[in-house]
Amino acid sequence: MSQADDHAGTRRDFLYYATAGTGAVAAGAVAWPLVNQMNPSADVLALSSIRVDVADVEPGTQLTVKWLGKPVFIRRRTQEEIDEARAVALADLPDPVAQNDNLGSVDASDENRTLDEAGEWLVMMGVCTHLGCVPLGDAGDFGGWFCPCHGSHYDTAGRIRKGPAPTNLPVPVAEFVDETTIKLG
Repeated sequence: MSQADDHAGTRRDFLYYATAGTGAVAAGAVAWPLVNQMNPSADVLALSSIRVDVADVEPGTQLTVKWLGKPVFIRRRTQEEIDEARAVALADLPDPVAQNDNLGSVDASDENRTLDEAGEWLVMMGVCTHLGCVPLGDAGDFGGWFCPCHGSHYDTAGRIRKGPAPTNLPVPVAEFVDETTIKLG
C-alpha cells in the first residue's frame, strides 16, 4: 500500500464523518422546533392557576371561564337543583365515581361533586367526556347539561345520566379563597 492510498482513505473517512455530522446537526435543527411546539405556551403556563370573582353569579345561573385552554362551568345552584341532584340514587348513575380532583376516588354523590358543603357551588370542566364537545347548560332530560353533538345528558350535578359519554364531567382542583373568589388550579 502506497502512501497516496493511505492518504486517500483518511480523506474519504473524513468526508464521511463530516457529512454524517452535518446531517445530524441538520436533522436536529429540523426536529427541535417540531418537538418544542408540543411544550405549553407561555400564556398557558401563566394561567395554570386563576382566580375567578363569583360575586355577581345569581342562584340558578352559571359563569363560564377559560382555564388551561378549556371552558370551566361555575354554577350557583338553586335549592331545587340541589335537592334534585341529592335525590338521585347512586345505583342509577352510569359512572359511580365523582371524578373530583379535590377528593380523589370517591362515590358520585352530589356532596362529593360540589365545592361547598351546602351544595350551592358546582365547578366542572365544560368538556363532554365523549368526544370533547362543549355541553349546553340548562338543557337535556335531567335539567343540567346536554351535549347536542352526540346526545349526552348530564344532571344538575354534572353526572352523566344518558348518552354515549363514559364518565361524569370532571371537577378540577378548586377552592374558595374568600367569600366571592374561587381559585382554579
